[in-house]
Amino acid sequence: MADIQKRASLIAILLFLTQAMAGCSGMGPGNPNASIDSDSELVNVGSVVNFDARASTSPDPTIIDDYTWDFGDGTIRTTKQGLISHIFEEPGTYSVMVTVTNDEGGSDSADISIFVNALPEVKLEIPDFVRTGEIASLDASKSTDFENGILSFSWDFDSNSDADGDGDPRNDEYQTGPIAEVSFNSSGNHSGAVTVTDDNGGSKVVVWTLRVVERSFMIVWEQKYVNYQWSGYLEQGASREISQTPGEGARIIDVSATLTLDRELLPIQWPEDNFTLFVAVPTSGWSTSIVTSQENITENSTAIIERSAMNSIPQSGYTVYAESKEELEASLLNDPDNRFGKGEWRWTVTATECDPDFPIDQIDPDEGNGWQLEVQFLVAILRISEVGV
Repeated sequence: MADIQKRASLIAILLFLTQAMAGCSGMGPGNPNASIDSDSELVNVGSVVNFDARASTSPDPTIIDDYTWDFGDGTIRTTKQGLISHIFEEPGTYSVMVTVTNDEGGSDSADISIFVNALPEVKLEIPDFVRTGEIASLDASKSTDFENGILSFSWDFDSNSDADGDGDPRNDEYQTGPIAEVSFNSSGNHSGAVTVTDDNGGSKVVVWTLRVVERSFMIVWEQKYVNYQWSGYLEQGASREISQTPGEGARIIDVSATLTLDRELLPIQWPEDNFTLFVAVPTSGWSTSIVTSQENITENSTAIIERSAMNSIPQSGYTVYAESKEELEASLLNDPDNRFGKGEWRWTVTATECDPDFPIDQIDPDEGNGWQLEVQFLVAILRISEVGV
């Protein structure tokens, strides 16, 4: 009986020692098994990388207590969860390691390689300023890639407008290539952007501002007489209509028109005929007419229409700034206070009466008459020449 008790006591002691030795000699459940993954193994500098070690395991009944992350760039962090995010600020290839530790103190490590792509280095050359309508050359051809990859270029010429509606006003593509050409028709500061992208998808956006100045023009008004002449023959009651546009590129100052009839040389053709001269300028709402008369029997019958100071004589020989020559020309020629006579002029010559009727058999030897119309305009012709900035 005593032997049996001794054996039972010995077995109990051995079991106690075995359990005690198991707790300190690694003979328990065992170490965890580490695992690591990432949402991308190629990222750009400054981009977020998400790491996942949740697939790591630990033998039952142990659990993983800590995840220690070494990102290879000098940053080490410990978390209780198997998820973490990190941003690499410098390019290169990094070995990211996670060490998992369970509640028994057992640990294991796993790593993953991450390539961090350097963003392109953008070097942009633009003019200090350009004039309106002038082509500006925007040069990004000296941009470089850290990994010596191939670069592509996309140019947005208005960083204040989102043309493609994607929410980013800087990525509307107007031109591609390392050098872009652009011109603006309005003065002021115009902003745009260039996006330079490498062959790994890394891109950098640089916003630029181009100063656009108005152009400088010398204004000269040249005064000149412009003459027109028409002639013909009209029978009793007939008319001749003449249309002209004398004010193109100029400002009309004065006009003088003289209608002259051929002389009636034979007494049977006397008295002299009467013609009517009529003129209308619809755009100015002006018209007038006059009938020929003979002040002296030795002179031809005439009718004269004159009008002076229709518009003011413009100042000449000065410099102005404008965004374009065409805009300036339109502004000066369409000055609302000096537009009289612009547009079409309509002249009408009418044989009002060609006397006399010959009394025999209603024969009329004087059925009409020859005429000449001479019109002279004094105009100020606009000359615009561009001068340097």
